[in-house]
Amino acid sequence: MKEREAPSPDEGIKHLAIIMDGNGRWAQTRHRPRVWGHVRGAKIASRITEHASRLGLKSLTLYAFSTENWKRPEFEVSLLFRLLEKFVADEREKVLKNNIRFRVIGNRQLPEKALLKVKSLEEESAHHTGMILNLAISYGGRDELLRAFERAQAAGVTKLTEEGFSSFLDCPEHANLDLLIRTGGDGRVSNFLLWQLAYAELWFTDMKWPDFDEQLLENILRKVSTRERRFGALSEGKEHVRT
Repeated sequence: MKEREAPSPDEGIKHLAIIMDGNGRWAQTRHRPRVWGHVRGAKIASRITEHASRLGLKSLTLYAFSTENWKRPEFEVSLLFRLLEKFVADEREKVLKNNIRFRVIGNRQLPEKALLKVKSLEEESAHHTGMILNLAISYGGRDELLRAFERAQAAGVTKLTEEGFSSFLDCPEHANLDLLIRTGGDGRVSNFLLWQLAYAELWFTDMKWPDFDEQLLENILRKVSTRERRFGALSEGKEHVRT
């Protein structure tokens, strides 16, 4: 099997991922219940998805619910999945209109009603050729790696290359992440897209997700595009390795 080549530094931002953090704290600072922040956050996710599609991104992955989020209070988990059902229903028209391919990544152990809505939109948009919208739900990076190994074993693969292993990930089409944005002020990746992050640019902002907007997204993309991405090689025109 042919090894995967490192992506070219000239390819630009094709796969963007966002950890949409800070919804609950945003609401609490306004003396409102956490749910209010999640509702606002879902609206921002809708706007950013549509704008990312207009900008020509190939793939957008939004971290909506982690495997660790199941530890939250039962009423909040239940609410988050009701919001998911509403988001999928509300986004259906935009997904179909904008040629977006919708997909959920994660272990897919979701409440039945939410899973049915997810599967329905996945099937409706499966033939679309525009941006891929990945919602990471009940997702953990380590869990994805373990599931990828299990898929490889089930396929009878005994020796893996990087390219071969990538084909068993939840989103094999875009196994290389170009940029990760995290809102909310924390400076960690929180078990998100661990394999895909290998050469990704990272952008952390104190701004909470409900305050994020299209202009800020464009500003970040513009600034990141000026960074030199060497993928382990020397800088162009440089004779010495930076230490």
